[in-house]
Amino acid sequence: MSTAQVKRKLRSDIITLAHGSGGKAMRDLIEDVFVGGFNNTHLSQLEDQARFDLNSLTAQGDRLAMTTDSYVVDPLFFPGGDIGKLAITGTVNDLAVGGAKPLYLTCGMIIEEGFPVEDLRRIVTSMKATADAAGVSIVTGDTKVVHRGAADKLFINTAGIGVIPQGVNITASRAQVDDVIIINGYVGDHGAAIVDARGEMELENTIETDCQSLNGLIETMLEVCPDIHCMRDATRGGIATVLNEFAESSNVSITLNEAALPVRAEVRGMCEILGLDPLYLANEGKVIAIVPADSADDLLSAMKQQAAGIDSAIIGTVKAEPSSRVVLNTSFGGERIVDMLVGEQLPRIC
Repeated sequence: MSTAQVKRKLRSDIITLAHGSGGKAMRDLIEDVFVGGFNNTHLSQLEDQARFDLNSLTAQGDRLAMTTDSYVVDPLFFPGGDIGKLAITGTVNDLAVGGAKPLYLTCGMIIEEGFPVEDLRRIVTSMKATADAAGVSIVTGDTKVVHRGAADKLFINTAGIGVIPQGVNITASRAQVDDVIIINGYVGDHGAAIVDARGEMELENTIETDCQSLNGLIETMLEVCPDIHCMRDATRGGIATVLNEFAESSNVSITLNEAALPVRAEVRGMCEILGLDPLYLANEGKVIAIVPADSADDLLSAMKQQAAGIDSAIIGTVKAEPSSRVVLNTSFGGERIVDMLVGEQLPRIC
């Protein structure tokens, strides 16, 4: 069935409760917006599950990785991205930071009655483009419609499956003394972009989200350094929370160099005005890696050759003491403890 034929199925301009009823209206929505939009053979079969050949999976690695996440960001559209792009990149990145090659995603949507169909199409188009760029397919899903006021426009849940190649062993508990900490670029862009999109500040320069899939960059990183010890994408809670998780799991101390931290002037200025700390701002395209010191320079050089890693930097080292702590060497020559985020700086960030 062609895309043009599919698009004629849905006649309503807004989502109604009938579109979640399980009847013809729901079937038209699924075939028109989702099957027509995501457009792949697994989804077009309209089974209750996607089916895969095990031989093709085991040929790529010896372990499966699986993750799931839900997205409730407000607003749905923001500079440089939207909830759909966020859902795909977030799930892809959660697989990739474990060393997995992301392959297949699910998509569950909870839609509020009255939601504009054109906005839904726009989000699906964004998801499809982002998935294609990351080399993954959205192969199965679910749709629910709730009464007006029972949800805030649109919530998305995604799950993902990937394959981990043999020999890759990335965990939060492998950080070792003298290891080096690398990040692939500026911190806090996503959190700042959401603040900007909410109209909480009138900024002269629009801050765009860093929302991007990192699996291509991480594949390059593993080619250069197969023995990456720890790796995680720094989303809610920012890099401070991720590094505290590494320090606690590995029972080590992590020392950051404030002067080496890449923070945009616009983000730093916004944080100063609002009393926020860039270390705790959400990112949606930043990976923190802890690697052996003798691999750090080659890895940094390789990362800088990739679009997603052009602004990569070495930002710290791993020490023995104080155990399970993150310490920041400040630009003023002092030190301060960087705790894990307590409370919520910015709700509904992803």
